[in-house]
Amino acid sequence: MRLLLLSDTHANLPALQAVLQDAASRGYDQVVHLGDALGYGPFPVEVLESLRELEAICLLGNHEQMLLEYASGKRQPRESVVSQALTWQLSQLSADHLRWVGSWKDGIDDPDVGARYRHGTPVSLDDYADSVTAAREVFQNWQGRLGFVGHTHVPAVYATLNAPVGEWVKAQAFPDGGSYMVAPSTRVILNPGSVGQPRDGNPQASYAVFDTARAHFQVFRVTYDLQRTQEAVLAAGLPPVLAARLSVGK
Repeated sequence: MRLLLLSDTHANLPALQAVLQDAASRGYDQVVHLGDALGYGPFPVEVLESLRELEAICLLGNHEQMLLEYASGKRQPRESVVSQALTWQLSQLSADHLRWVGSWKDGIDDPDVGARYRHGTPVSLDDYADSVTAAREVFQNWQGRLGFVGHTHVPAVYATLNAPVGEWVKAQAFPDGGSYMVAPSTRVILNPGSVGQPRDGNPQASYAVFDTARAHFQVFRVTYDLQRTQEAVLAAGLPPVLAARLSVGK
């Protein structure tokens, strides 16, 4: 099976469309979206409809969790860029959209793949696996072999030996794309990066394909119509910083 791994699309439809076009030429069997389809961007409805049409497995991200808490009144919006974007998106979404997002799970174990899907780390919705130190702690608290996560907006792999966790934790980043073969002797945390708001200095959309038969993880970077997204951010009255940051991949 070939898994198309997406994360952190953040309502950026042009980026998602470019990724799906590129991925179609490579072939895949199942789409997994690792959280934060929403937040920040100007196309929340269109991104949700695209994922639903793909019959994607969608994981709950911290932005979806926050939006649902705003919708239910459990949390009140604040004066922040995150809150401004989510409040506007909430005004665009239908009750049906909210029901669907509300059905997304905070973590899924896939027995067919032997993997755990979660937004932050294999053991947390909103912690970050963004350093060797953080990865070592995750490996100590999670005994699985394959963990697919997002949240950092940076494509990367963290690996440790399939043994009691010691000093051997290695990291590999993919600023321009690249591949990684998962060895039988290792346990790994695999992050495809961000479709809609990369933060590794490369503004190109990031996604990955995992070939379960070969245990092969490959990250791809794709150019998209960034200006279209920036113009839509401003037209929606969203904070201009959400448009500006897309150009620099930060």
